[in-house]
Amino acid sequence: MSYRNKTYVAFASEDIHNYRLMTAWRANKNIDFDFTNAHDIYQARDTSTPETIKRRLRERLNNTKQVVLLGSPAARLKGSNSSSFLAYEVGAIISLGLPVVVANLDGARRGRSGTNIPAPFADMDYFTMSVSFGPTIIKYALDQYVPEFNSSDKTGPYHYNESVYDSLGLNKK
Repeated sequence: MSYRNKTYVAFASEDIHNYRLMTAWRANKNIDFDFTNAHDIYQARDTSTPETIKRRLRERLNNTKQVVLLGSPAARLKGSNSSSFLAYEVGAIISLGLPVVVANLDGARRGRSGTNIPAPFADMDYFTMSVSFGPTIIKYALDQYVPEFNSSDKTGPYHYNESVYDSLGLNKK
């Protein structure tokens, strides 16, 4: 197996503008946010067959060490619908045992499986970390949760206490 060093960003097509915002954060020299994007390898085109697209998605995920799921109602719906590409990604993420940071696009700091998280993660009681959508807290989760995921037997959804957001300067005073 190849060395896993990439971050995979999973999202519903309706949320692609938020994915593009994350890539803009990465490109902005004034924002401390960086990741090696798994989407930069094995491009699939809209004209590709579903089998080709799924093969490319799997190749990307095979090179992934961590996942950021853009949590939204569309992601919950599509990630739970067995015919969508996001559902395929969710299944592959689970089968590969990858750590998942759920970045809630609605600003929620806690995972809400009935709202933003695809059912397979909740049904399996998969160890995820939910955060609000923003570069500082996502970076913190990738730096802190991912190593914990890899050495833990925890299950279910987790979130950070308000003290973490305070320490990162993310709570309004």
